[in-house]
Amino acid sequence: MKLTENLNKKQKNLLLRVAVAAGMLVILFLLPLKEYPLLRFALFLVPYLTVGHDILKKSWKGIRNKQVFDECFLMAVATIGAMILGEYAEGVAVMLFYQIGELFQSIAVGKSRRSISDLMDIRPDYANLEQDGEVEKVDPDDVEVGSIIVVRPGEKVPIDGIVVEGTSSLNTSALTGESLPRDVKPGDEIISGSVNMSGLLRVETTKEFDESTASKILELVENAGERKARSEQFITKFARIYTPAVCYGALALAVLGPVISVLAFHKTSDWALWSDWIYRALTFLVISCPCAIVVSVPLSFFGGIGGAGSQGILIKGSNFMETLANVKYVVMDKTGTITKGNFEVTAVHDGKDEQMEAAGILELAAHAECHSTHPIASSIRRAYEAGDAAVDTGRVIDVQEISGKGVIARVDGVQAAAGNLKLMEQLDVSCDACGSVGTIVYVARAKKVTGADPVSGAKADEDKTAGTFEYLGHIVISDEIKPGAKEAIRSMKDAGVVKTVMLTGDIRSMAESVAKEVGIDEVHAELLPEDKVDLAEKLMKEKSAQAGPKASLAFVGDGINDAPVLAIADLGIAMGALGSDAAIEAADVVLMDDDPRKISKAVRIARKCIRIVYENIFFAIGVKLLCLILGALGIANMWLAIFADVGVMVLCVLNAVRALFVKNI
Repeated sequence: MKLTENLNKKQKNLLLRVAVAAGMLVILFLLPLKEYPLLRFALFLVPYLTVGHDILKKSWKGIRNKQVFDECFLMAVATIGAMILGEYAEGVAVMLFYQIGELFQSIAVGKSRRSISDLMDIRPDYANLEQDGEVEKVDPDDVEVGSIIVVRPGEKVPIDGIVVEGTSSLNTSALTGESLPRDVKPGDEIISGSVNMSGLLRVETTKEFDESTASKILELVENAGERKARSEQFITKFARIYTPAVCYGALALAVLGPVISVLAFHKTSDWALWSDWIYRALTFLVISCPCAIVVSVPLSFFGGIGGAGSQGILIKGSNFMETLANVKYVVMDKTGTITKGNFEVTAVHDGKDEQMEAAGILELAAHAECHSTHPIASSIRRAYEAGDAAVDTGRVIDVQEISGKGVIARVDGVQAAAGNLKLMEQLDVSCDACGSVGTIVYVARAKKVTGADPVSGAKADEDKTAGTFEYLGHIVISDEIKPGAKEAIRSMKDAGVVKTVMLTGDIRSMAESVAKEVGIDEVHAELLPEDKVDLAEKLMKEKSAQAGPKASLAFVGDGINDAPVLAIADLGIAMGALGSDAAIEAADVVLMDDDPRKISKAVRIARKCIRIVYENIFFAIGVKLLCLILGALGIANMWLAIFADVGVMVLCVLNAVRALFVKNI
């Protein structure tokens, strides 16, 4: 019962035909029918057609469509030839065992698909849209951004959004591979595909359904099969050349074998000689069938992608599996990758002239940063609003975001600047040194002077505050290192990564402190986005020289400014749960739970998958070459041919299924 309960209708039908044909073959093999050749032929034809009629149809269809050379054609020619030569039992057995191999393959593929299907069982069927106090079930595609949806206990979250009412626990295992539920409350962001386990939630949608997390994951997995690895491309081309070559080789063996025997060895040209060589040619055809390689290699990649997906690691295609297996350099961003990215203000220090108290510095910085989406800006606003104050955006005009440096804005009519030392140097502001470890945001304010504005170039006058800036103080912001970051770096090195590098726009002292704590080999700090690209290109060249041409460099990031580096690296890995859409789009691998420990796990999964692929290729080709030689010499019979074809395919398929089992890697 357990054997058949997971089989589909087609598989059950094939299993029944195989069982019936096998039973009939055993009975006919034991019956004394040699004295009745016509009856024997007719009786053996019944199990032959029972188990092989669909293969014969496919072969005939291929011939009609001028796509002759495939495994169905090889099986049809070999088995029909065996029946003509009077080897009825062998003809039926070849077709029977070939179909057993096909059944194994179908079950293995089904298992792989079910694994991915279970993982991807995140597409919601409906959304509960709240309108005018009433809740209506609608298609998720019809829900607009900013709508209120209701998610009841047991339902999937259909669209990304923010909880506006209710508390609950969410099961995110289908997205991240982790079984630990996540508690949510008003104000928390939730992502589609997770399952509401307890309380009723009212959620304000922040994305359309097509842009939500569940849709993006499904799209990534569905498109993964279109990107073939070099091994798969090789096998496809190999089969196109190999199959017709062995067909012509078998034909040559059947025709030239007896001719050479007569001319060179002076043997008698009779039916016994010709039938012997035809039998060898048919054996040669059965042995040469490439289905073991053609089936097992894509199945191995399919299993590897499915297994990785079950652990919250989305690999966009089998071509990236090979690159991932060869990773030797790992280059990482800091914020959101090694650290949590939940910046908190830990101190506010007055300037040396004490122009403004700490509260005033924080207020000025919070308003200057009021339109910025950077995590540091958000932390400054949170710290200011924690004191029962609120940012008034009406007080702020003329906002200028300066990439990699900070922001300048007019607050209450006065220019204010908040940013790093590079921004202060641009404004010719002298700042106090800070001994605290963390990200330092320096705050300055323009003062009335004559002359030109250093930012806009405008002339100062009595009515306009412009000109040089005076230093007010600085804000210290700290970011917490992820709990698994140190273990992640150690496990990467255990997995064969020879060098780890951090590229960050943060200050050098903070970057070096984090790198030292987690064990990163090399640090480059205070970088602009274009600096990251330049350094990544240099590291790519260094990697080729130091680790060899096959070695690959992986860049791990999560922010919009990481997208260019993710795109140019050999392999881009995005922190998907909290990462930006741009980073996820540019990456080749997405880690759904933002856990850096998954990097080494992804590498190990890829290496296991590639190892299985090459095991299957070398095993199948090795056995077939040996049996082809034995078959051509007349040493191997049809039974050995059956093992060389079906037996090897079954073993390769079973080996390929191992790529699914990655939980304990």
